Amino acid sequence: MKLPNFEQSLSALVELSSISSTNACWDQTNKPVIDLLANWFDYLGFSVDISLVPDSRNKYNILAKLGSGEGGLLLAGHSDTVPYDESGWLSDPFSIKQKDGRFYGLGTCDMKGFFACIMQVCRNLSVTDLTKPLYVLVTADEETSMAGARFFSKSQTIRPDVAVIGEPTELTPVIMHKGHMSHRITVLGKSGHSSQPAGGVNAIEIMHHIISKLLKLKRQLALNYSNQAFDVQEPTLNFGAIRGGDSPNRVCGHCELDIDLRALPGMKDEELLYWLSESSKDIANQYVGRIKFDEIDPSAPSFEQNKDSDVVLFTEKLSGHNCCAVNYATEAPFIQKLSGQTIVFGPGSISQAHQPNEFLAEDQISKTLNILTQMIQRYCITINDKT
Repeated sequence: MKLPNFEQSLSALVELSSISSTNACWDQTNKPVIDLLANWFDYLGFSVDISLVPDSRNKYNILAKLGSGEGGLLLAGHSDTVPYDESGWLSDPFSIKQKDGRFYGLGTCDMKGFFACIMQVCRNLSVTDLTKPLYVLVTADEETSMAGARFFSKSQTIRPDVAVIGEPTELTPVIMHKGHMSHRITVLGKSGHSSQPAGGVNAIEIMHHIISKLLKLKRQLALNYSNQAFDVQEPTLNFGAIRGGDSPNRVCGHCELDIDLRALPGMKDEELLYWLSESSKDIANQYVGRIKFDEIDPSAPSFEQNKDSDVVLFTEKLSGHNCCAVNYATEAPFIQKLSGQTIVFGPGSISQAHQPNEFLAEDQISKTLNILTQMIQRYCITINDKT
């Protein structure tokens, strides 16, 4: 077996579709990607452990380890991509197109390119070089439920000194992000003929009152909570989807609203759920048994890392970028349970993620290889008392 170069590695990973979706028609297993990476890691001398993620649609994690002992470095990321709109792509999403200093393809920056970089950094690395272990974690379903990272954080006993989640940050160390929770509000009305509205209970009208209360909550959150580290400084409440009714001449008997709430670090899920419940409590009391709140996906916590941590200062120095906060959620809070020093840091831009014609800029690759090499040197080869 011959280990492929960067472009060959990236091409092979992108060719293997590994879409995660809440829609079963789109959702796919990630096993082909996991098997390919397992073969490469095995060739490089890593020990490889593949785990089936419980209660998933045939999804897997992989933990590869080189070296022994305590501490060390964990490089982590997800194997899945979002679905794609073929009409928006100018090339085949599953075939790498190199043009104008960019590699185009689904998952190139989010985040299969990170694993292609890891392969190149490790190709000349020997276990005899290491004084502490190097781990590589590949997870499942980050784009939906984060089930892979949740399972890993509960089932593993490894305790690396430092963890790096290679999401596309344009090689800027991210030390803070918001949490994420999503809920579905369902109103069960009573259908009837529109000429006799009193004979029914209009679910859309009830939902209108609920939305008014939620808009008030949204304003209160913005007034009372703020963090200047974020470009969107307040917690956000988004009305993402609404469904209700079937005909203009019928009283609507059923209506659903899907909402998304992104909390600042320090805000607890219990508080948020209480505020959501309290916001429409009087309406629920008026329409007993007709309103329910259901979680769509398990909530993802917010994330915060001390900006004076060794890994933050070291990565700032290597990258030339100051640490920052971002509005989106990652697997960092789950990985942080295993490692006291955790950052989000990787090649590519988040503005390309989840977009048609996603690409990874070539000028990010050599920088990533250099930084990962120096991280492995610092946390796995050179004994560093600061960790």
